[in-house]
Amino acid sequence: MNTKIILTSSAIFLGLTGLGLSFFPSEILNYLNIETSQVTTIFMQLLGALYLGFGMLNWMAKGSIIGGIYNKPIAIGNLMHFGVGALALVKVVFGVQENTEIIIVLIVFYAIFAIAFAYIFMANPNKLAK
Repeated sequence: MNTKIILTSSAIFLGLTGLGLSFFPSEILNYLNIETSQVTTIFMQLLGALYLGFGMLNWMAKGSIIGGIYNKPIAIGNLMHFGVGALALVKVVFGVQENTEIIIVLIVFYAIFAIAFAYIFMANPNKLAK
């Protein structure tokens, strides 16, 4: 498995999500039928900054050896983000009445990245290169 492809695709996913949350928080809140206030808007922008930062981390690490003992913090950070995120989204999807299609799409992306980063975390980098 080529870690460069996974890190690049996750960086693009996180970066685009972060850009949307940073620059269009009110529009996203309105689309999701969430009351827009200064507090919710700033939280969306802070969440966007988090996604942008994590995306940049993945983008800058895409050329590094990752797996086993190499760059373990990057692998476990991504695994935790995508793994816990996928579980939280699965828990939420059964309780919401609207916008379920957005949550299902997010579940698919999060689950794919969680499985990929779990494999990267547990595999030997020599096996990943082949």
